[in-house]
Amino acid sequence: MTDSNSPLATGNFSRLSENDSAPLYEVVKRHISEAILLGEWTSGTVIPSENALAADFGVSVGTIRRALAELVSEGMLMRRRKTGTVVTGWAPLHNLRYFFQYFRLHNKEGALLKSRTALLDYQLGEATALDAEKLLIEEGGPVYRLHRLRSIDGVAAMHERFTVVASKVPDFPGPDELPELLYRYLLDQYGLRVAAVREQLTAGLANAEDCRLLELTAPHAVMIIDAVSFDQSATPVMMTHQRVSTEHFMYVNEIR
Repeated sequence: MTDSNSPLATGNFSRLSENDSAPLYEVVKRHISEAILLGEWTSGTVIPSENALAADFGVSVGTIRRALAELVSEGMLMRRRKTGTVVTGWAPLHNLRYFFQYFRLHNKEGALLKSRTALLDYQLGEATALDAEKLLIEEGGPVYRLHRLRSIDGVAAMHERFTVVASKVPDFPGPDELPELLYRYLLDQYGLRVAAVREQLTAGLANAEDCRLLELTAPHAVMIIDAVSFDQSATPVMMTHQRVSTEHFMYVNEIR
């Protein structure tokens, strides 16, 4: 998913800051990736020159060159003599670089879907015994608990609970300032790059909360996704519990 006011959607890039936690080339790469993944830059598009992109982002040409080089090596861009850098039309939607930036529900034709989230609950609490076991922290340690509803074109698709290790996110924003793109925020603000995930998928019957939030009529099946996310040092950062209605959508997991 991407913000509706994405610089790639409007054609105007935001100037980046050296104070960002994530390396600037990774931020540039993420913005360009979004344009490709979400079809804003389609196959065959010749992207702006390195100098033009550097001016738009407010970074050095070297930063742009490194971001583009990685996208070329991943197959999202290609270099053409006399033409420039071109979008290939191939996008690794679900390798780990994009795993947490683009939600993996697609429509029945297989197209990647944009979604919106609404915060249902926000708590600063204490880790339970299960939290401590999964997140490798002390029982009773501080954790943030978030509950969100995710919708696609106004249709409720899933609700999700996050348990975030508080020590990993000092000065974590309150409910009124909480960003919609949580994984991006962890990277940009804390330099926490989610590098691995341990995920379990099961099927179950919708409970009363599922029926209310996802507008289902019991009995109705739901998909249940439980995951632990790990940062680049292989340390658990958060747990998620997601309950999904697949009546209008399908779950796609690409393994490379």
